[in-house]
Amino acid sequence: MRELALNILDIAENSLRAGASLVQIRLCADFLKDEMTIAVEDNGCGMSKEMAASVTDPFTTTRTTRKVGMGVPLFKYSAESAGGTFRIRSEEGKGTCVTATYRIGHVDRMPLGDFGGVVLQLVTMNPQTDFLVTVQSGGQTGVLDTREIREILGEDIPLGAPEVRAFLKEYISENLVSIYGGRL
Repeated sequence: MRELALNILDIAENSLRAGASLVQIRLCADFLKDEMTIAVEDNGCGMSKEMAASVTDPFTTTRTTRKVGMGVPLFKYSAESAGGTFRIRSEEGKGTCVTATYRIGHVDRMPLGDFGGVVLQLVTMNPQTDFLVTVQSGGQTGVLDTREIREILGEDIPLGAPEVRAFLKEYISENLVSIYGGRL
């Protein structure tokens, strides 16, 4: 993967396959500390301790369509090769949290990429799942909570409706520019 947004998409898709009804994505950049943290947390089925310990091995996967699972190992590698850390916390029946930290200025840190596009795709293409997306930097916070949006729209207007999708795209973009100013 050439951008971190695709790693986020892959991890969030794991959450969806795990039956999560809520997926939380947090992106926090502290430019003074030269640190960026990405966390994807869900309330899906979770993993056993054994599976959580081995999931960073590319030859460990729950998929039946192929024998290799590269998403989590690549996410881990991307963090560690950019001077950061990686951890996974999971409990069966409660969910999973995957957290990666990066040195923002590290020469090997992949660009964030189209994070806004990934969020928009996840939110509009998965109507059965709620998403709570939080972006933070320098005391500024942007939040997108699909539960609040659904409450405002009512049951008859889906998040994927063209007008809603256009609003969400603009809202996400404005927040990312306002908070990160194109620095990621």
